[in-house]
Amino acid sequence: MTIRVLIAEDTQIVRAGIAMLLAAEDDIEVIAEAGNGREAIERARVEQPDVVLMDLFMPEVDGVVATRQVTADGFSTNPDRPVKVLILTSFHIDDTVYLALRAGASGFLLKDAAPNQLVSAVRSIAAGDAWLAPAVARNLLNEFASRPDRNVPTPTELQQLTQKEREVLTLVAHGLSNKEIAEHQFVAEATIKTHFSRVLMKLGLRDRAQAVVAAYQSGLVQRGDHPPRANQ
Repeated sequence: MTIRVLIAEDTQIVRAGIAMLLAAEDDIEVIAEAGNGREAIERARVEQPDVVLMDLFMPEVDGVVATRQVTADGFSTNPDRPVKVLILTSFHIDDTVYLALRAGASGFLLKDAAPNQLVSAVRSIAAGDAWLAPAVARNLLNEFASRPDRNVPTPTELQQLTQKEREVLTLVAHGLSNKEIAEHQFVAEATIKTHFSRVLMKLGLRDRAQAVVAAYQSGLVQRGDHPPRANQ
């Protein structure tokens, strides 16, 4: 299935470069571009892309507000294919990055990332995974974990998860993809997807990014923890 992408970036030469890079991939199609946040919202509403590459700082409407709008319930005409957002930023850690993730972004990528990282990030987000720039993921999660969010599930609320669901959430928090978790647990990837869908439903979470934050802020995963060993 072709991944349909909208690029929202106010610098034309940067936008063009990203478009050329993605156009070279057989499974990715750039269906629209936007030069400001308001245009990004309007084009996303009409085109219904799978992924929006969203610059944080744009004229008229910034990337945080635009992200909140395009990821809101009811924005997508197909509930089974919600619009996903990958934030593009020049900053490693910035308050606006936190706001964007809480607004519904599925991850963020530094603008100086290698081209193959951009392509991998688009594919991961389209597949329902989160993407955090590897160079700063640990710092971001540690900082995010120290910033309380009253919408994050409490330890008591986590008790409604089954043992398998807690294991899956723990591994998601350590950055493993569904495929990697399936290999870790020696089960089918479809089984992991089912477990994770139930985690999101039970805890009222939107996506993988929120699940990672929930795992850290609830205490399920602590700073410095290592992923649990694979099942035998």
